[in-house]
Amino acid sequence: MYSINSLYDSLKYFSTILKRVLCPVPCALCLFAFSSCEKDISIKLEPSAASIVVEATIENGKPPLVTLSKSLDYFSKIDTTVLYSSFVHKATILISEGLNKVTLQEDSIVNGAGNKIFFYTIPKGSTFVGALNKSYSMQIIAAGQTITANTTIPDATRRIDSLWWEKVALAKDTNSARVVIRATDKPGLGDCIRFFTSINKGPFLPGFNSVFDDMIIDGTTYTVAVDKGFDKNQPIKPGDAFYVKGDTVTVKLCNIDRATYDFWRTFEFNFQAIGNPFSGPTKILSNLNGNAIGYFGGYAAQYRILILK
Repeated sequence: MYSINSLYDSLKYFSTILKRVLCPVPCALCLFAFSSCEKDISIKLEPSAASIVVEATIENGKPPLVTLSKSLDYFSKIDTTVLYSSFVHKATILISEGLNKVTLQEDSIVNGAGNKIFFYTIPKGSTFVGALNKSYSMQIIAAGQTITANTTIPDATRRIDSLWWEKVALAKDTNSARVVIRATDKPGLGDCIRFFTSINKGPFLPGFNSVFDDMIIDGTTYTVAVDKGFDKNQPIKPGDAFYVKGDTVTVKLCNIDRATYDFWRTFEFNFQAIGNPFSGPTKILSNLNGNAIGYFGGYAAQYRILILK
C-alpha cells in the first residue's frame, strides 16, 4: 500500500488508534437570582493497556508487507524514541494462499529522515507476490498472542480511461491545478476502491477521503477530480488539495474488498471527527481476530502518470 519510506509517517497516526473516552461536561446553573455555586471536577483517566497494532497489505505483483507496533496511550508524547521502541520484533508471520505459503522475515530500512523502520516481508529468493482474484490468510504470533485475518485481492473492476489536469478557477495562486480522471465502473454493485497520489516520485499518500463504493456510479463512466494525498501527521492548510504546475503526479487506484473498505471508511470518519463536538463516536471496523488493532488488506492496483506541463 505504502512505499517503505512512508511507513514511519504511517506509523505515527496508525499506532494511536485507541478507544475514545466521552466525558460529560459539568456546568453550573444559576438557580436563584442572587446566589450561585461552582465546583471544579478533576477526572483522572487510567492508562490504557497496550495492544498490538497491525498494518498488513498485499498488492498484485508485490510481496506482502507487515508492520507491527504497540499502541500508545491516548495522552502519550510521541517522538522518534517512542516510535522506535514501539516496534514489535521477533514475530512469526505466516501468509497463505491455498497451498502456497511463506513465512515473513523481519527487515529494516533507514528512511530519508534518518529513522530506522522495521517491517516484515518475504525472505530473499522467495517469489511469493499478490495476484488478482486471490484470497490470502495471515497468522501472526507475537508477544504471546495469536492474531489472524483474511483478505482478498479483487479483480480490477474500476478502469481509468483518461487522466488530465485543469486550472483551478478563482484560485489566488495561478499555478494551482487539479487532476481529473474519467473512469468506468463494471456493472454490478459491490466494487470498492481506495486511491493514493504521489508527487514527483514521493511516497504514495491517501486522499482526505480515500475510499468509495459504487452505490451511485455502478456500471457508468464518470468524471471526478482526484484530490492530492496528504500526510495526516501534518496540519491541513488551504490549497492542500491542489497540485502545482510542473508536478509529476502518479495516481494509484486500487480495487479493495469490503472489509478493507469498511476499515478505512470508519478510520477516516474518526480522523475527521477529532475536535468536532457535534460528531458521535464510531467504532473502527477491523478484520483482525485477536487482541490487536489494524487490518490486513488486499489491493488490486493500477497506476497512471501525468506531468502537469
